[in-house]
Amino acid sequence: MDTMSAPAPLTNDPATLLAEGWTVRVVPETASTNFAASRLPAWHALRARVQTGGRGRIPERRWVSDEGGLWLSAVVPCPGAARKWEILPLATGWALLGALREFGVPDLRLRWPNDLLVGRRKLAGVLVERFRPDTAVIGVGLNISNRPELAEPALAGATARLADLVPGGHDPDDLARIVLRALRRMHTIVLDRGFGVIADALNLGWQGSRRVELTLTGRAATFAGSFQGIDAQGRLRLVTERDGPQTFDASQVARLRELE
Repeated sequence: MDTMSAPAPLTNDPATLLAEGWTVRVVPETASTNFAASRLPAWHALRARVQTGGRGRIPERRWVSDEGGLWLSAVVPCPGAARKWEILPLATGWALLGALREFGVPDLRLRWPNDLLVGRRKLAGVLVERFRPDTAVIGVGLNISNRPELAEPALAGATARLADLVPGGHDPDDLARIVLRALRRMHTIVLDRGFGVIADALNLGWQGSRRVELTLTGRAATFAGSFQGIDAQGRLRLVTERDGPQTFDASQVARLRELE
């Protein structure tokens, strides 16, 4: 989970009320929905039709956020100890995984810590940031009918979009409702029962080992090992031939690449 400062000012666009206790602002364009939502109170969200400064967990990587996708940031309360909410990126990934599976997306999976993939193609990503101690901003990017490879040719063959996976029309407002409903349910589970329930569910989906390559933060060298799911705190469990079992939290891992 990232901590940022100097949030962008709010727009004056009228709010739109949605179900599940959320209030949502919809704007034509913004640099970053997370920044734009950072001054909103809890249980408010902001959706942009276009996001010009979308980014991922790794600062130097940008997320192409062209028209036709879902670019949404939701503000949730974080009462109590900050450590309790450090698992929000993984918990959000779990929530989106369930919501999109119910929507009918085939062959969907979560790559630690927060990328939703179809096969090896990326369909959605999550960026959680703390601008204030009492709330977190959960940013969700989901490819629907947009064409990110037109803006970034290197993405050709690397991304998936909902329009190619599930037949029928896909309204971003309807998908926003589905996502927000899932986030509200996830928040209730974490608040009332802790992360353990979600960790167990994720590990069931990650049964069996997968060979991966890690690049650690601040280091150029990479090393490979067998991904073994997560521990109760959401840390990656890795087994290497030389060092045996190890755990890493998301702040320690700059990049995870699947080798098989």
